[in-house]
Amino acid sequence: MNNKRLLQDKTLLAGIVTGAMLAVSGSALADYPSNPINVIVSYSAGGATDFQARIATSKSETYFGEPMVIVNRPGAGGQVGWNYLVQNSRDEGYDIAAYNVPHFIAQSLMYDTHYDIDNLEPIANWGVDPAVLIVGRDSPFDTIDDLVEYARENPGRVTVSGAGLFVGHHIATVQLENEAGIELKYLPTDGGVDALRFVQGGQVMAGFNNLSDAYRSQDRVKILGIADLERDEEFLPDVPTFKEAGYDIDDSSVNYRGLMTRSGVSEERLKILSEGAVEMFNDEEVQAQLKAGGSPMRVMGREELKEMWQERQAYLEELFASLDPEELEELAEED
Repeated sequence: MNNKRLLQDKTLLAGIVTGAMLAVSGSALADYPSNPINVIVSYSAGGATDFQARIATSKSETYFGEPMVIVNRPGAGGQVGWNYLVQNSRDEGYDIAAYNVPHFIAQSLMYDTHYDIDNLEPIANWGVDPAVLIVGRDSPFDTIDDLVEYARENPGRVTVSGAGLFVGHHIATVQLENEAGIELKYLPTDGGVDALRFVQGGQVMAGFNNLSDAYRSQDRVKILGIADLERDEEFLPDVPTFKEAGYDIDDSSVNYRGLMTRSGVSEERLKILSEGAVEMFNDEEVQAQLKAGGSPMRVMGREELKEMWQERQAYLEELFASLDPEELEELAEED
């Protein structure tokens, strides 16, 4: 056999091998997902994250060919579920979780968690949920100023509930204390549902909660202000921002919600998850159902989310550096 023929045979063989490898690779990708995808929700059933996640993933069979199954793993303000994702889930893309930013980032900075932005991968974001200041329907406070003036005259006596430590509600409380020069008594609960009930039942004088939950509970609470850069003209057009009321509080406590998974999932599968989730979140039926539930939407893909996670972490590192260590220790003991 001459050298030219030998070279042709080697080239042909290489082409066959490469083609076979591509076919196997393409087949593997085409088969994903071939089983249901578990979605960990790190909060109780009925809360804003659970409520929205069920709607946001309701068309998963249409866009992925397989259902997304909600699995509630509540506890410690989200830490139980997110720790489980990193410690116990598979890396084949069949175990993902609903995230809450700034919640999981803040907790990774302040607690010894097994998760942080370096071992988690964003998939896609479906919505935003600003923190709002609420009081009971019978409260004497009708405005932010009413509450602030009382707090100035009675340091530490105004109790404020929120969905745990170092979540958006806690961050908004700290911002209000710093900006207004007041001392509030923050009471962390096991989630937004309990925090809302504390306000409705009069166990606390005020609370920071999710816009979506407060919107659905307007017959039982008064909404005094929204911690965002602009009013929510769609759901709460008559509720002022803190900036409008004269308090320089930005949108750092706004709760972003979406899907993420642990590091180790292949880029190919992350791409399938992200592109499919973005299409699913943009589905007209999904958006209509979320809107009906008072849930503002903001759909984002992986690259935009990576940048947002980094920005939120930098801000939170600066904010938490200003907190009193003794106060933090006291809060942790009460949690």
